[in-house]
Amino acid sequence: MGGAALLGGCGFALRQTPPLPFRRIALTGFVADSPLAGSLRQRLADAAQVVDTPGQAEVVLQSITDKRERSVVASTAAGQVRELQLRVRFEFRVVSPGGRELVPANELLLTRDMSYSESFALAKAQEEAELLTAMQDDIVQQVLRRLAQARP
Repeated sequence: MGGAALLGGCGFALRQTPPLPFRRIALTGFVADSPLAGSLRQRLADAAQVVDTPGQAEVVLQSITDKRERSVVASTAAGQVRELQLRVRFEFRVVSPGGRELVPANELLLTRDMSYSESFALAKAQEEAELLTAMQDDIVQQVLRRLAQARP
């Protein structure tokens, strides 16, 4: 109980969606099953209404690049993978429905290295999925901060 009072007194608060200067936003350019688009829709729902068409929106978030990449960084002499690098790359811009640029093109790139062992392939697949989800959540937070600066 005392710990909660101390945290409350120091200004600690859980991360929340920053207040946005608009009420309606449209997301365009994402592939149909993009996990990043789903996370953005979910987080934006707290602060604004996500509409289907740009004509209904005050601002439009246009996805230029939305990629998840995986590459081998190190391998043994026998050709077994020992280390992987995971990358999530998201490039976007924010425009008004009329096409006026509110936030210029931004590229967000996150990378994480992870060890790999064929003996623990299932556990490593789980670790990879968790790392990708954490990276995606970080990108969503960064996009929301940039959206908070957009002035329609």
